Formats: sequence, C-alpha cells, structure tokens
Amino acid sequence: MKPNLLRTLALCLSLSLGKQGSTFGDSPKPPSEQLPPEQLPPEQRQAEVSPSAFPELARFTDDGFEVPQSGHPFTFPRDHGSHPTFKLEWWYLTGHLFGPNKERFGFQATIFRKSGKPAAQGAPASKNRFQKDEFFLVHTALVDTLTGEFLHSERLARAGWDASAATDTLSVHMDDFHLVLSDPTANRITLTAHIQDQAAFSLSLQPLKPLVIFGENGISRKGNSPTAASWYLTFPRLKTSGTLTLKNKLIPVTGEVWMDHEISSSQLTTEQVGWDWAGIQLDDGREIMVYRLRLKDGSADSASALSWVDRDGNTIQQPASAFSWDGTAAWKSPHSGANYPLPVRLKTTDPATGLPVEFILSPFVQDQELKGIFSDIPYWEGACRVLQNGKPVGSAYVELTGYSGSLTRALR
Repeated sequence: MKPNLLRTLALCLSLSLGKQGSTFGDSPKPPSEQLPPEQLPPEQRQAEVSPSAFPELARFTDDGFEVPQSGHPFTFPRDHGSHPTFKLEWWYLTGHLFGPNKERFGFQATIFRKSGKPAAQGAPASKNRFQKDEFFLVHTALVDTLTGEFLHSERLARAGWDASAATDTLSVHMDDFHLVLSDPTANRITLTAHIQDQAAFSLSLQPLKPLVIFGENGISRKGNSPTAASWYLTFPRLKTSGTLTLKNKLIPVTGEVWMDHEISSSQLTTEQVGWDWAGIQLDDGREIMVYRLRLKDGSADSASALSWVDRDGNTIQQPASAFSWDGTAAWKSPHSGANYPLPVRLKTTDPATGLPVEFILSPFVQDQELKGIFSDIPYWEGACRVLQNGKPVGSAYVELTGYSGSLTRALR
C-alpha cells in the first residue's frame, strides 16, 4: 500500500460533522402554513439559512465518486449499511459508561471506510478477496476518569476476509471489531471492540429517541463547494449496557452513547483547516450537536452550525451567527506539541426559553489526544462534563482537529 494512501485513510477523521437537523419522518409544513421570516420569533429567525448561501450540489466529485443529493428517500435498515459509491463513510460511537463501584469511563469506537477508486474504475469482480480498492480504519479509545488513564489504538486493513461492511444493513467488522444491527425492528445495536491487549468492551445499545438526519432536506452542507456535503444520520442517545474488560477485570457497565453515521465523498473546502465538534447530552433529556469549521485565518466558516434535539427527537437549528465557541484556556500536548483550546465555552440561545445560555465543556482528563499512528496528524477526542453556572448539567464528547496539521487535502 502506498504511504500517501495510508495517510489519506488515516486522516478521515471527520467524525461527527453536521449542519442543521431534522428528525427522520418529519414532514415540512406547506408554504401556506409557514410564517415569513420577519414574523418568526428571534430564535427561529436565526435558524433560517438561505439555500442560495451555497452553490448547487454536483452529482460527482472530480475523481468520479457520488455526491450526496437532497431529497434522498432514506430506507432502513439499508441506509444504516455501507454506501460504496461514495468515497468516505464512518460509523462513530462515543459515550459515558458507569460501573457498579462508582467507576466512570468515556469511550470512542469508530470505523472508517474509504474507497480508493469509484466502483466503475475499481478492480473487477473476482474470487480474490484482496482485489478491492476499499480500506477500513478502526479507532478505539477509553479513559478512566478515576485514575486518569487514557488508552487508544488504531488499526488499518484492506477490504477482504478480515474487514467488510454490508450494503443492506448495519454490519461492519474489522478483525474482532463488530458493529451490528442485531434487531432491525427495535434498532438494537451490538458493539464489540478492544484496545490492543489492554481493554475490551461488549455493549448492547438501544435508541431512547428517533434517528435524526441532520441537514436541510437531508443534506448537511460543509462549505461553499458543490461537493462539500454529506448525509449525516445520528442516534443522539442510546441506552447502553454490557461489559468492559480492563486489565483482566470484567466490569459490568451501563450508560448512554451517541452514534453518528456519515456518508460523503468530500468534506472540507480549500480554505478550511479543521473543525471543533461536540455531541452534548443534557440531563434534561435534550441534546446539542455543534460544529465549528475553522478557516485558515482561525475564524469560523459560515457553514458551521448548531442543532438542538428536544426530548421527543425534534430538532431546532441555529446557524454560525447564533452561537460562539472558544477556549477558556489552552492545553499543550506533550506528545505532539499542539495547543488545544480547552475547556470549551459554548454560548447560544436556548430555544425552550429564548434566553442566552452558556455551557462549559470541561475534560475529565486533559490528555485524551489520539496520536495518529498512520497519519502523523493527531487530534483530540475526549469525554467532558457539561457545566452551567458551575453546576454539572450533562455529559459530552468533544473533538478538536487540525491543530497539528491541516486536514483539507485528505477530506476533499
């Protein structure tokens, strides 16, 4: 495998970017029932994003991969599975797990799929399972909030007998990493994974609210480019139970998990260098998905966005102008030398009250940097507590990328 291909695959850290949100199955109001923007309340008026802000989507990238199109009729369980005509795809889980003796853990389990060539240009069908231009990368991580220990691993494989993704349902695996839709009727999911020989987990996950599809008419735009878009599917809160094996000790765990599935062929534009993202689960039963796309000058791209998910799974969208994200301090990695803006201060408007709200996303452990074994470009992915006026109000996972090298080339 060519070194630059290894680098490109390992850089596919697009992990939970989204734009605006809508719950799967929601029907928009007909024009006769919609108020003009000037008659909307302020928080809804802010959420309005003009379709003319972005160019029309291309059908294909320059190298021949499909680009997600609006109005796609999502069909499940098929759309939980793999989409090999698109260049990039990932299934991404982060969550907080609790043991019986006040143990608390944060974990990440992600599998990326990348196509080297479009299907029409790839290797012909063959009995040789290794004649495939498709690759998989697995990232797993675990943080013990009591001891401060952080474990992580990365593994890479070519599609074949040891790595595959079904196209008709959720069933992806790489070696002993398995993510499977075990009960399509109830959307029950099972996950098994390990972190080298240091830790392993076996979890059963059950959605507590409906699947959310972020974006306008099913499309999550990532910038002013006709190919910078994705389909972005999320279970924002999964009730979770299972076991964690840590240092040969079997620990029963329960908790809540956030799961993203994103499909695209091009994520960043030439002017973007990385992003900041958070999946926030509030104790009041709501969630927030927010991302800030960072430009070369450090400012936020206008495609940045925030979405609230209410207790019933409905979404309220807020554009880049309606929120701010900044670091209250900085943590310098002793491994990469990168400076990460931590803790994070997030300011926006609470749609339930119409009032300004401020959250502090504070890491349980500062050093939660994944070192980028294959890519040489690290990123920070960590479990955080959510504070409001100094009091805990929820849990979050935060991702900070592009602080030790731009991701632009890899995600276009």
